[in-house]
Amino acid sequence: MTVTKEDTGYSAFASVKNSFIATEGENYDELKANVLEAVNLAFEEKGFVYTAEEINFALDLQSFFEFYKVINAKALSARIGMNQSLLAQYIKGIKKPSAAQTKRILAGVQQIGKELAEIRFMM
Repeated sequence: MTVTKEDTGYSAFASVKNSFIATEGENYDELKANVLEAVNLAFEEKGFVYTAEEINFALDLQSFFEFYKVINAKALSARIGMNQSLLAQYIKGIKKPSAAQTKRILAGVQQIGKELAEIRFMM
């Protein structure tokens, strides 16, 4: 499902097995629940039942940084060696990143996530 941040929440859409599925939600959790409901409704007659784990969500950069405000774009740009102004333009939707640039940004975000998952605090 392709997820986009809208002025009033989030929207998601996908074409699956010749069916177009679209829904929206005021927040990301509501959107995920609505997507699951919409997907299962679309395939109800065929006897398919999907779980939330079977649905892949893809965010555009603008939606990602809107949802995960805790990630500082300035610090990320320095970390991945990308011009801060260019990353800001990608995030604001002014410019569209190439596939290579998108992979570079994603790799940086995933590396941060990996490092955070490995952190242990002293107790």
